[in-house]
Amino acid sequence: MNPDPKVLYQEDGAIALITINRPQVHNCIDGETADELYQAFSRFRDNPAMNVAILTGSGSSFSSGADLKAIDTLGPIDIYDHPDFIYDGSGYLGFTRLTNIFKPTIAAVHGYCYAGGLEMAAWCDIRIASYDATFGCLERRYNVPLVDGGTQRLPRIVGWGRGMDLILTGREINSQTALEWGLVTELVERDQLLSRARDLASQIAAYPQGALRTDKQAAVRGWGLSIEEGLRIETQLGMTQVRSTEIRDGVKRFKNRKTSELD
Repeated sequence: MNPDPKVLYQEDGAIALITINRPQVHNCIDGETADELYQAFSRFRDNPAMNVAILTGSGSSFSSGADLKAIDTLGPIDIYDHPDFIYDGSGYLGFTRLTNIFKPTIAAVHGYCYAGGLEMAAWCDIRIASYDATFGCLERRYNVPLVDGGTQRLPRIVGWGRGMDLILTGREINSQTALEWGLVTELVERDQLLSRARDLASQIAAYPQGALRTDKQAAVRGWGLSIEEGLRIETQLGMTQVRSTEIRDGVKRFKNRKTSELD
């Protein structure tokens, strides 16, 4: 067992906490860290007891992105040299091309969230941040491309104009601007960040998971398609829950609820 893992994986009930553990370099990602991230998220995906994952960083930052001093250790095989290669979803920073995790994920962001760190946060479904968090595509300064989903996910999260602003200018934005732009949905004090993320994860994990996961899958798979095709996917996935025993249990709980209950 690695005595000093670069990624920590902890399970607490139905919640997986995945922590990038290179605080001395602001949690930048080298090849070994990328591989450990891939293994961590694959473990979360494949464990039926896990419902929600939280991604965060140790020390003072979430992640400053790729470790440019170890750039040669990063990346899947070059598709231009190997046109028959089939991606396994690993991506340059480990997990960022995985598109088959339909369990909810939360990024708990503090300190630096730059370059690939921003791309990793954008991969998650929900982002909450501490007031000291800063965001930006600082790789603009070094001719490093966004190859971990940033060109696709950032405009979808904050809109085309703001997404292009981040991608093209390379400027930093603070946590308040990130909140106003919709990049994050909540700000908390630094010492409350992880507990708030756990509270949110616990709330989500306590719900029946079937419809929650098919709804996420429908939203992901339907993005960019025509409304007709998106509705087809929604119906196809949603009907698996409409016909399930779990929905009967849910309807029974609804009928038996107290009139004062809102849930």
